[in-house]
Amino acid sequence: MPARTAAETLIARLGPERRDGLLQFLRFGVVGTVGFLVDTAVLYAGLALGLGLYSGRAVSYVAAASTTWALNRAWTFRDSGQAPAARQWALFLLVNLIGFACNYGTYAALIAFVPLVAAHPVLGVAAGALAGMVGNFWLSRRFVFKAATT
Repeated sequence: MPARTAAETLIARLGPERRDGLLQFLRFGVVGTVGFLVDTAVLYAGLALGLGLYSGRAVSYVAAASTTWALNRAWTFRDSGQAPAARQWALFLLVNLIGFACNYGTYAALIAFVPLVAAHPVLGVAAGALAGMVGNFWLSRRFVFKAATT
């Protein structure tokens, strides 16, 4: 029998429930990376169209949140209960307001107080995304994409 890799040993020790949760969190992170790219692209497009750093970010956040909701629904939480799409999207935006507050608050503070970030807003977008990720995962898993009850 071949020796296990460190990753295989760790996964075996986690047990099936924790393993599934970890894999779900990793998928959530991949989706979050896509959301980060959408957030950044829309922000820079908004800036090019004359939106400011703050209003442009509000628009880009909604675009990114809508993208991540759709991807999380289709991939990360695909085995969870599927509420009607419009209701679930609205709930996703609502419960992720806490993550948004962490995300946007981090971004706004860095834009206001760190000249490097004001010159390169992508740094603030990245810091904000990381600040909101864990809370958004827990809220999404617990309230938006909860498993259907029998």
